[in-house]
Amino acid sequence: MNRYPVWKFAIIVIALLLGVVYTLPNFFGEAPAVQVSSSKMSAKVDDATLARVTDAIKAANVPVAALTLEGNSIKARFESTEQQLKAKDAIQKALIPEGTENGYVVALNLLSRSPAWLTSLHAAPMYLGLDLRGGVHFMLQVDMKAALTQKTDSLAGDIRTALREKDVRHGGIARNGQSIEVRVRDQASSKSQPPSSLRLHAVSKNRL
Repeated sequence: MNRYPVWKFAIIVIALLLGVVYTLPNFFGEAPAVQVSSSKMSAKVDDATLARVTDAIKAANVPVAALTLEGNSIKARFESTEQQLKAKDAIQKALIPEGTENGYVVALNLLSRSPAWLTSLHAAPMYLGLDLRGGVHFMLQVDMKAALTQKTDSLAGDIRTALREKDVRHGGIARNGQSIEVRVRDQASSKSQPPSSLRLHAVSKNRL
């Protein structure tokens, strides 16, 4: 009767145990987190930055499940999305005051809930792609002031081209807020009409 040697069974058992250990992180799931990193060489993420992040979270009275400094980034893990969003606002105000750009990036993230002993073994969960996660959701905010300014500048260029094609002399085309002013030199020039798509109501100072 053929029998496998004991050492082969031992290898199989060890392989199964290792497989179970490194599979465990997938059962703990993921928790909402906030990640702080730098986008410029001048912005260093170090122990001093970690202290500032810790103070900001404490000042906001947000309980944090884990707060670590890993390489060039700080990761703070929370138990709920509400805590995550509140902490993000507090950290962003502390590191990036309104109207400044100092090279820090504060972003929402997801971190594994695996215990420390599993993390120390470099056991990480299997991360699913966006298709298996149900896609991606994002909110796009339009800067209406900048969009209107850009559109007005574009219209001013179109008007300048139309007047040049019609050989209409003018004293200058300028943008005044969200309006365009066309200065004509005389009454005869003011009566010249550009194409209908860029038709001007001509007076001594025209405004669209």
